[in-house]
Parts: sequence; C-alpha cells; structure tokens
Amino acid sequence: MSSRSAHFVEHTVSVAAPASAVFGLLTDAPRWPLFLPSYMHVERMEFDGAQEDLWVWELAAGRIRSTRVRRVLRPEDRSVDYEEFAAGGTSWPGAVASGTWSVVPEDAARSSLTLRCESATQTPGELDTDVLLRLDGLRRIAEQWDAFDEILLSFQDTTRIDGPPELVYDFLYRVQDWADLLPHIDAAEVCEEQPGVQIAVLETCAAHTGLSVTAQTVRLCFPAAGRIVYKETLPPDLVAAHTGEWSIEPGVSGVNLISTHQVLLRPQAVADVLGPDARLVDARHYVREWFGRDGRAALSLAKWRAESQLSRLR
Repeated sequence: MSSRSAHFVEHTVSVAAPASAVFGLLTDAPRWPLFLPSYMHVERMEFDGAQEDLWVWELAAGRIRSTRVRRVLRPEDRSVDYEEFAAGGTSWPGAVASGTWSVVPEDAARSSLTLRCESATQTPGELDTDVLLRLDGLRRIAEQWDAFDEILLSFQDTTRIDGPPELVYDFLYRVQDWADLLPHIDAAEVCEEQPGVQIAVLETCAAHTGLSVTAQTVRLCFPAAGRIVYKETLPPDLVAAHTGEWSIEPGVSGVNLISTHQVLLRPQAVADVLGPDARLVDARHYVREWFGRDGRAALSLAKWRAESQLSRLR
C-alpha cells in the first residue's frame, strides 16, 4: 500500500486489565463479533499458531463489508500485525489497510493498548473515528476479563432429520416465511441487497413474559457448506451480544441439524430484568432456556417440513 495515498493514525488507551488478558482478546479474532459491535462474523481460514488468514464481515453504514485479513501474532512483545485486503478472489490483491495492535503493561492490573493503522480507503476523520471505536470496544470488554466465566456462555441443540440437506437449508434460508410457521414469531421482514447477506427483522413473542420483542439479525448464508451464521444487532436487554449458527451435517442417511449460540451477558441488566436478588447464574439459565426453546422450535419444524416434503416426493 503506497504511503502517498494512505492516511495514518495512532491512538492509545489505558485498560484496567492485565496485559496478558488484553493480548488474549487480540488473538481471539473469531470471538470478536461478541466483543465488537461492528463485527458480524470472523472465519479463520488458516492458522499455524503465529500467522493466520481470516475472512471478516463488518457492518458499516448499513451495509456488510467483507475483507480478507492476514495477521501475524507476536506474543513475545504482545503485538499483532495485520493487513486487510478487499474481497475478490484468492490472489491476495494489494492491501487496503494495515496496522499493528500492541499491549504494554502499566502494572500488574493495568495495561496500555495501542492501535496504529494506515488506510487507503478511509478519510482521515473516518479512520480516526474507526480506530477510537475499536480501541474503546476492546477496552470495555477487556475490563470484564475476570468475569468471563460468568458472562460468556455457549450451547447447542441438535436434531436428526431423515431428509436431504437441500430441503433443510431451504427452510433455514427462507426466514421470511417463519412468521407463518413458528408460533413465537409474529412477523418477519427480510432484506437481501447482497446475495447471501440477509438483514432480518423479527417480531417475536417471548414465552416467559408474553411481551413482543423486536429482534434485528444479520445472517450470512453459505449454501455450499450448509451453514447460516448470524448476529443479533438489536439484542434483548439482558444480552450484550448474541451470535449463532445453523449448520447441516450430512450423514450416511439424513442429516444432523445443529443450532449453536454464543452469548455475552450484560451484568448491569440482571437485576432490572430478573429482580434484585437475581445473580449471573440465574441469567445464564434464563438465557439458555429462552434461546434454546426458540431454537428447538425451529429445529423441530425444519425436521417436520423436510421429512414431510420428502415423503410426498417418494
């Protein structure tokens, strides 16, 4: 990337977390969608322990931008070098942005996090804002590092379907039809301006309260792999971030349909939502039952539709 056409910015924030915890977050790119609002999905394509290639999908100005990212992790000095490449083939065209994350201990409990970035696609103001937002997002999540065991949870449910993967995937993809099929969904609207990228707005009825909840979700569809990954961009009050995946695993006869969830809880909302005596363990159980119940309803319907359609074709 030519420095004559690129803009450069560098900022540093102080983080109330040990340097090792902050660096651990920097190296865990696949979980960044849980930690940074603009990240929708990160797919690790290759990783040898020191160098990795990533596909990254981000939400910017109402549209999803996909980039390929090459990173070099340097644990000896707690830094990460990266280059971003515009999506479009596998030949790694010229980088559109590059930079370095670095972490320096201030003392045993605090550290300095720096992001140096050079970009050929953003104005100086846009780049400055982007760097500050990324730093602030990582600072906020890093300062909760000692509560990760309580505020992070992941779980999955699976159903066996005696039917072809194409029928199962068709049900998952056609989310606009779910309002007519699933009792907890009252309305569904889907916008797909980019092929395979859906922005879905669902009006749901929460079974535990009976109240209507609006859920906005970005869905990335990979039909060849039998996968749809998603992130809620308007999660409920108790949840800081929610990502998930529908995946179809073909077998000798039929398929396994798997619903996976990753959730970051919002501790400060627990008392307001569940009552003054509620603890994080209660919030974990509450969210697991809520999201799991809705997911299992979709799994059951996918099974019924695929198997019933198959029986009609025979």
